Amino acid sequence: MTDSAILWYANRATGAVCLILFTLVVLLGITVRLRGRLPGLPRFGTVSLHRTISLSATAFLALHITAAVVDGYVNITVLDVLVPFVSDYQPLWLGLGTVALDLMLAVLVTSLLRARIGLRTWRTVHWLAYASWPVALVHGIGIGTDNGATWMLWLTVSCVAAVLTAFGIRVAQATRASRRTPAALLRTAEHATEHAAERKAELRTTAGTRS
Repeated sequence: MTDSAILWYANRATGAVCLILFTLVVLLGITVRLRGRLPGLPRFGTVSLHRTISLSATAFLALHITAAVVDGYVNITVLDVLVPFVSDYQPLWLGLGTVALDLMLAVLVTSLLRARIGLRTWRTVHWLAYASWPVALVHGIGIGTDNGATWMLWLTVSCVAAVLTAFGIRVAQATRASRRTPAALLRTAEHATEHAAERKAELRTTAGTRS
């Protein structure tokens, strides 16, 4: 097997893994926003899992991009990776991937600078992570070479169905929240206080581990 063939397979494999991991990131992000928890995990455990999978997804995305740039079968440059719609190869579909990457980079940089820019600004920019998912999905559908395969079709349909279901639950929850009575709002405040206490406990545990 030639080096180009290895890079081609690596690009395909990492693209599929990125779809799975970033879908999990979106689902866990919505779970955290709903103040939900996974079975067997406290709320701060769900937050920690969301962070870990986000880092894993970023690592596979870096591998995916590296394989595409290094593979000489098509001409994809570093500029094509960072600047949308300037590539000679599949400018529309590759450009959408670049847009998704730029949105993710904005989220990553602001996450690293969260202590300096403030929680409100970070949350606002963090919404870009949700916007990047459908853009990346369309990129994969348009440029992917496995779209005709049954397994890829079912993987894509499953990811889309999962995200749409979670988003529907999030919208329904927001709609109910807008109609809450004062008593319900009080219970929500109590839950928020519990969530803040759990978050402080997580930070103390992390600080104790580092020391």
